[in-house]
Amino acid sequence: MLKKLLALLVVLLAAAAGYLALTPSPIDPLPWDAAPAPAMTGVLEPNDTLMKAELLARGQVHGPEDTAVDGQGRVYAGLHDGRIVRVLADDSLETFADTGGRPLGMNFDASGNLIVADAYKGLLSIDPQGAIKVLSTEADGQPFAFTDDLDIASDGTIYFSDASSRFEQPDYLLDLLEARPHGRLLSYDPASGKTHVLLDGLYFANGVALSANEDFVLVNETYRYRITRYWLKGDKAGQHDIFIDNLPGLPDNLQGDRKGTFWVALPTPRKADADFLHRHPWLKAQLAKLPRAMWPKAIPYGFAIALNEKGEIVRSLHDTSGTHLRMVTSVKPVGDYLYFGSLDNDRIGKLQIH
Repeated sequence: MLKKLLALLVVLLAAAAGYLALTPSPIDPLPWDAAPAPAMTGVLEPNDTLMKAELLARGQVHGPEDTAVDGQGRVYAGLHDGRIVRVLADDSLETFADTGGRPLGMNFDASGNLIVADAYKGLLSIDPQGAIKVLSTEADGQPFAFTDDLDIASDGTIYFSDASSRFEQPDYLLDLLEARPHGRLLSYDPASGKTHVLLDGLYFANGVALSANEDFVLVNETYRYRITRYWLKGDKAGQHDIFIDNLPGLPDNLQGDRKGTFWVALPTPRKADADFLHRHPWLKAQLAKLPRAMWPKAIPYGFAIALNEKGEIVRSLHDTSGTHLRMVTSVKPVGDYLYFGSLDNDRIGKLQIH
């Protein structure tokens, strides 16, 4: 019996080796040597703050990746199935709109329209009655492949990101493995209807947020564990630099409170095996051929940090168990509360800021 099992194992290993040798990889990866992850001490010391969050629409939503709150205090969220839902006073839901795509980052503009970065449909504006208008789907002749997050300036300009020109939303992990810069930071002028490219060559351009004085805009480069700053005003206008580097997790959505604080969602803390893989492109190429079930999994953990306008971490929020809030992909400050979205959880978090 043992000999038969060993023989079967040899056959399976040979078949797997043959499959890997003959199957082309969907990625063309580059090596990258990440700096050692920062220690989870001091301001990053794990705590149970996220465990205290109220849970909205629990069990009624699938992947509320980002949220928005209207002038009446009603909470909106974009779901996996393309719907944008509104949470009612009794915690039930109603469908506000259906984009037919995958709504990600969202914010209300001064006129009460919900501006949405939809991974498939582009930059959208949805009026209070739920009517959808497409604002932009390309820039400089290059269509958006993965419209991701946004912020809106006081003059109505919309700053937003196209995370990857090569990989669409279901394949965001392929972009991580490939480690090539496919992302862009863009701006949309509602007066002219024109879209401009501010930065390209970004490593998965994700969260976008304006500073309190709107003199600069930040964009997360998720797969470089950093945030890049693009100057809009002053002597440095048109230039960019690194706002903060070597973050303790992968930064996703980003939101400023316009009072000098930026909230950064970190879906997962840094993982040593991911940093190891980045140093070995051949291994990444082989991993990309395997079924997703065989890939390393994200740590079930709830994590968010606050930054000041100097790029310093001033606070961290944790759910070390990952049972209450996990894979946090957005933190939306509204009044005295933070609202937490997630790419794959079934709830929205609401936490009073102290």
